[in-house]
This record gives sequence, structure tokens and C-alpha cells, in this order.
Amino acid sequence: MTRRWFITGGTPGGFGVAFAEAALETGDRVVLTSRRPQELSAWAEQYGDRVLVVRLDVTDTEQVQLAVRAAEEHFGGVDVLVNNAGRGWFGSIESMNESSVRTMFELNFFAMLSVTRAVLPGMRARGDGWIVNVSSVAGLVAATGFGYYSATKSAVEAVTETLRDEVAPQGISVLAVEPGAFRTNAYAGFADEPVSEPIPEYHEMLKQVRAAFVDMDGVQPGDPRRGARAVIAAMAQESPPRRLVLGSGGFDAVTDTLEGALADIRANETLSRGADFPA
Repeated sequence: MTRRWFITGGTPGGFGVAFAEAALETGDRVVLTSRRPQELSAWAEQYGDRVLVVRLDVTDTEQVQLAVRAAEEHFGGVDVLVNNAGRGWFGSIESMNESSVRTMFELNFFAMLSVTRAVLPGMRARGDGWIVNVSSVAGLVAATGFGYYSATKSAVEAVTETLRDEVAPQGISVLAVEPGAFRTNAYAGFADEPVSEPIPEYHEMLKQVRAAFVDMDGVQPGDPRRGARAVIAAMAQESPPRRLVLGSGGFDAVTDTLEGALADIRANETLSRGADFPA
């Protein structure tokens, strides 16, 4: 059966295009959204009427409603939503610019909710559908210097867990995807972003964080095409996973972190249980 995809965050060299290409490889049809759709014109032409590129700023709720409506009218519905749009900035917890923090939450969290809410009525009416929320390894593992980005992705994780349980009775499946370091254009802008931290104590830490991203740009181990195909393979399993970590480095970091967290919690079991009224 041919599925109809709605994918946000379509920029050349990004995960959105990788998801689109993986879906098209299987014979599906795709609506890919972008703030600059002209950048995707040549790419879209090769797929003819199987691809519709729609201009969309996901932080504009009215635009979101119009884009989803256009997708539903063009292809007759949305079977798979991939919430891929997002971005990260670096800075300390103490003094990162508040407008940057709020902008990150608007894009990475609230916009994701806006698109999800726009797509769900059609899925509920059909009693079928998939929602794939692209989180990050940083949503499960603390990222020094990227604490607020981690917070936005942790919020995505929490909402995805609850959404999964709420929509399962309507026949809708939900998957969280946590990529590690993938060879997309996501790291390209860090070389041009100065460390503007106002508190000197954090300067060195943020310089090291920035340098690590600049050094990794273009040599990240993760392959976006293989990552997107892995997501499609996970969706096809008889018992699909609740989340899928992508990349070896990410897998190791997440499993080490969660195992460490469990050990830490268990080490204080006596204190935890002692907080109850006596039996």
C-alpha cells in the first residue's frame, strides 16, 4: 500500500530530504515542507507528481494548518508525519540569551506540537497513521553547553511517550527517533557563530564545545540515508520500538547514561522508600 508522508524541515543536505528519499524509494508519495522551497525545486522535479514541496514556517500555526490542508487535498490524506524541523544553539544554562532559549522551544517543541495537532484529526478519522518525532541523543543524554537544546528534546521525548499511549486506541503509532552525530548540514553554521557568553567562567567550556562541532562538520559518522531507512525498517516490525537511537556513538552514549541513571536511583532505594508514611 502506498503511503503519504508529510515531512517538516526540508533543507538540502538534511535529514528531511533523507526521509523523503527513503520514503520515495519504497514507492510512497511525499509532501516536504521548507522555509525556502525554491532550494528543493531541482530535487523535486526528478520525482514528478509523487512529491509536493510546500512553503512552511512551522512556528506559524496558521501556515501549519494551511500546509496540512494542502497535503490532505493533494494526496487525499497524511499517513506518516515526520516532525523533523529543529535547530540548536550553544550557551550556558546561567546566561544563554533568553530570546534564543524561547526561539529554540518554539521551533523544536511547540512547532512540533502544532504540526502534530493539525495532522491527528485526519489520522483519527481513518483509524490509522504514524507519527515520527525526530528527537536527539541530547534528549536522553545531557549535552554540556547545549543544555537548553537538550531540554527541548527532553520535552519532545516526554510528549511523545504520552502521545503514543493516548492515540494507540485510535490505531495510530508513534515513534521517537534519536540521531547522534550525522553527516548533515546541521553543524555547518557553528564556524560562523562566535562565543558570545557574557560570563567569563563559561568561555573555555563553550569554546571547546564549539570547536568540537566545527571539527566534526563533514566527518560525522552517521549516514542520514541509512538512518532514514532504519526508521522505515523499525516502523515495519511486527512490534515496532517506542524509540530508535540512530548511530553507534549515540547508542553507546544513551545505553551508558540510562544504565548509570538506573544504578544511581537504585543506590538510594532506602532513602526513596523511606519518604512514605510508615506502613
